[in-house]
Amino acid sequence: MLTVAIPKGSLLKDSIASFAAIGLDFSAFLEKGNRQLQITDPTGQAKAMLVRNGDVPVYVESGQAHVGIVGYDVIREKKPQVAQILDLGFGGCRLSVAVQKSSPYQSALDLPAHSRVASKFVQCARDYFRELDLPVDIVPLYGSVELGPITGMSEAIVDLVATGRTLKENGLIETDLLFESTARAIAHPLSYRLNTYGLSDRLRILKEQLANN
Repeated sequence: MLTVAIPKGSLLKDSIASFAAIGLDFSAFLEKGNRQLQITDPTGQAKAMLVRNGDVPVYVESGQAHVGIVGYDVIREKKPQVAQILDLGFGGCRLSVAVQKSSPYQSALDLPAHSRVASKFVQCARDYFRELDLPVDIVPLYGSVELGPITGMSEAIVDLVATGRTLKENGLIETDLLFESTARAIAHPLSYRLNTYGLSDRLRILKEQLANN
């Protein structure tokens, strides 16, 4: 049976719609009061696991799921050994450097060497500043990263931005864009190559549907 990893949170509804477009119904995850973490498509063709966005590539890379949907930001951060199949176009956001509006540093290159940069995207932040040839100290934070500059823990942050409202309300501004992120369909490489349970056929159909929309 085809096994699917579906992300919780903001990508959930559109992910379920994407699978519905290729004949797989996991809408039970959207039912109020449903606390199941694994369900089976009513036709018995596939089962889906509901997991954290950041865990999707772990399940796919290990082969516990044949296919999954995950944000590109997670792929860039974790660098999993998976086949990146489709840009699904939803869940748009960007990974950016931000500082306090009153900061004297108005771009990443303005930061002094060994400035502190808070982020939960530790690898992405490290790679970006390495490309700039600017040594910084990455401070791993996994909660409200915006507090870094506000409290003086860091001079800047690297964080996901959707509307920019949270930054604005906390007196922060974006200075540099690392990359844009959208939801991606990823697959276990061998399962995709062997068309396990019709996986590559289904993804081809989804790709055609996206191209026609």
